[in-house]
Amino acid sequence: MSTKPSSPELRPNRYDALVVLVVLALAAALAVRPFLAARAPQSGALTVVVSADGQELDRLPLAQFGTHTYANNGYTLTVTAAGGAVSVTQSDCPGQDCVHSGAISRAGQSIVCLPARIVVELVGAADGYDLVTG
Repeated sequence: MSTKPSSPELRPNRYDALVVLVVLALAAALAVRPFLAARAPQSGALTVVVSADGQELDRLPLAQFGTHTYANNGYTLTVTAAGGAVSVTQSDCPGQDCVHSGAISRAGQSIVCLPARIVVELVGAADGYDLVTG
């Protein structure tokens, strides 16, 4: 007669539940982190840089920018800074993507009008980094 060794029956225990809870907590923390980082205050003063065809047209502090009009490639854009943000408020380009893109308020953000070949971007103390940890 041959007897088979009995294999132990696998059942979840309290340590398995602890591992599942830790994994879920880490997943939730990683999912929420980008939203918290987007609300973090900017360090340093922001500067509005406007360029057309790769040539810089204006470089002014955001607080002093006001409203400016730029023309290039047969199109005209009105760029306005208000409330710590800058936006393209008016444009005669087709599609109006630059107007519909809304306001930008953080270093590294930009608004691009492809038909006019104009780029409005914010640069600041936190700009220029590929990765920030901490």
